[in-house]
Amino acid sequence: MTNWRKSSYSGDGDNCVEIGRGVGIRDSKAPTTHLPVSADAWSAFLDVVRRDHRAA
Repeated sequence: MTNWRKSSYSGDGDNCVEIGRGVGIRDSKAPTTHLPVSADAWSAFLDVVRRDHRAA
C-alpha cells in the first residue's frame, strides 16, 4: 500500500494533487487512479519548479 501525501499548501481541502513515493501522482478527487512518474522524472520536475520559483 502506498502512503499518499499532499502538499502542505493544500490546507484541509480535497482539491489537491497527491504524491505516492515510487508510484506517481494523483488527483485527490479521483484517488483510484494515478499517473506513474519515475523518480528521475519527479526530481527533474522539482528542479525546474525550484529554479523557476527562485527566478520569480
